[in-house]
Amino acid sequence: MHFLLLLSLALSALGSLARPLTADLRTVSTVSAAQLANFAPFTQFARAAYCDGFQDWTCGDACNANADFELTLAGGDGNDIQNYFVGDHSIFLAREELLAKPPGSESDLTDIEVLLVSLDSKLFPGISSSVQIHDGFRNEHAKTASAILSAVKSLMSSKGTKSVVAVGHSLGGALAELDSLFLSLNLPSGTNVSAVTYGTPRVGNPAFASLIDQHIPGFKHINNEDDLIPIVPGRFLGYAHPAGEIHILSPGKAVACSGDDDTESQCTIASVPNILEGNILNHLGPYEGISLGTLAC
Repeated sequence: MHFLLLLSLALSALGSLARPLTADLRTVSTVSAAQLANFAPFTQFARAAYCDGFQDWTCGDACNANADFELTLAGGDGNDIQNYFVGDHSIFLAREELLAKPPGSESDLTDIEVLLVSLDSKLFPGISSSVQIHDGFRNEHAKTASAILSAVKSLMSSKGTKSVVAVGHSLGGALAELDSLFLSLNLPSGTNVSAVTYGTPRVGNPAFASLIDQHIPGFKHINNEDDLIPIVPGRFLGYAHPAGEIHILSPGKAVACSGDDDTESQCTIASVPNILEGNILNHLGPYEGISLGTLAC
């Protein structure tokens, strides 16, 4: 039942938004209130990773919102290794962000290490060296990749499921994006891997964005109003977002943007042309009534 319920949510929240966009690669379409509401379980998982007690699923309202989730693996210290958990609700992998801070902070992942490097061929087999990602994200992802893959494989075997969803906010969203590609390359053929991320910075170059489009067609990255984090690192540094943006314009009003780094007027790039015109408070939400971060626990 848990698997079927989650699959139903995933299909409605991820799949139905993609269909109207196939005819025109540079269009926007309205996201209905019902479609936005379907993202709530994903948002609560992202919220839970910030909260004390996520390690045994006693983290209060965020955990109670997905009370039937069966936790299998939890780790991280919120500092050197970011918090993460894996469990059965289908299979969810959720991550919290390391530092939800504006550009100019001490966060070496967003502000200093903007070097683009090739993917680790041991973790991402068969991928061209022309596909490049943020050096800091690459290093952080590698710390937990093997443990996560083992836990997901074990769950897939014991539960008989072929559906995996990666979820994360901010820098955790960047890692969830990497996780989705990593899992799609290392899990059995026929596994349905998708991802839902919130306030995610750019992760890699245009070749990487195209690879996400190819391997994770249900990928959704949700941006809230004038959040500035999704526009960094800049495109002038060689970075690009994949397709799948959902831009919340105001409570109850959102659009689905098509194409990689969509420049349509209602999409994030046009709404926040530079960091000075952004609002870092929008980074924490609320995402349709649900705020993220430690203060939301």
